[in-house]
Amino acid sequence: MASASSSLASKLSSFRKNSFLSSSDLNTDQVLSLFELAKQLKSGNRRIDLGNRVLGLIFKKASTRTRVSFQVAMARLGGQTVDLNPQITQLGRGESIKDTARVLGRYCDALAIRTFSQQELEEYAEWSNIPVINALTDLEHPCQALADYLTIQEKFGRLKGINLSYIGDGNNVANSLMICGAMLGVNVKICSPRGFEADSQILEKARSLSEFGSKVSICHDPSKAVKEAQVIYTDVWASMGQEEEQLRRKEIFEKYKVDQKLIGLADDEVIILHCLPAHRGEEITEEALESQRSNVFDQAENRLHVQQALLAVQLGGL
Repeated sequence: MASASSSLASKLSSFRKNSFLSSSDLNTDQVLSLFELAKQLKSGNRRIDLGNRVLGLIFKKASTRTRVSFQVAMARLGGQTVDLNPQITQLGRGESIKDTARVLGRYCDALAIRTFSQQELEEYAEWSNIPVINALTDLEHPCQALADYLTIQEKFGRLKGINLSYIGDGNNVANSLMICGAMLGVNVKICSPRGFEADSQILEKARSLSEFGSKVSICHDPSKAVKEAQVIYTDVWASMGQEEEQLRRKEIFEKYKVDQKLIGLADDEVIILHCLPAHRGEEITEEALESQRSNVFDQAENRLHVQQALLAVQLGGL
């Protein structure tokens, strides 16, 4: 166990004190080592005490899983969290990120930030002297992708060669799935209506990071997209900040619903993933979400374990 722990520490040591703004901030070995640490923490075979370090939470968007999983992760690591709600701090009155980041860097040991703009997140990282974690922006959701691929690895015992088909809006989750999947050898198809495809620059970035022959592609026909898929993944059709488009998107995305008929076209061992919250009856049917193929709640639990591992590494717990 000691040699295994030493090997993990060696692979992850270069990421200590680093920010995690994009799935591409980790390399393949680091992601796989992070998964191993997450599984050790999950099973109780590894305990890490961060000595009362503090994680600051800045959330400009609503959150359940991300907020609670970070809070519980820090508690299990012997640390604590401080909720820096923009509505009750000077952030809500226009204090600059430049000033806020430098001050918080003297109070906290890391920041987890959920906001709209990736640029805003990068500005926090530029001016802060502590690790900044992307807890979701409009561009990426990298902590979610880590939990997703850990879940897939647990289910199939491997990642290389797995076919993942994402059905729905080409949003931040789709972007992180492409980048992280490409590095792990997963073949990722993003299937969306025309005009709602994933970011073209992210697509090219993912392809440039491809390992083990993984393929990343865009398509528009769900029935073709899921053929040979071991994983079908979906998300809400209108992300946070797009609520006014809900009715229009519902009409456009109607053919992109994950139901039993679509699942029947996939691999015999296919599993269903959804990052939640789910609009049952829209992007996924009640039957599909509650079926034996659904690993949605295992996936949600793994947010806790990968974030606990991430924090342990960033804050010097190894």
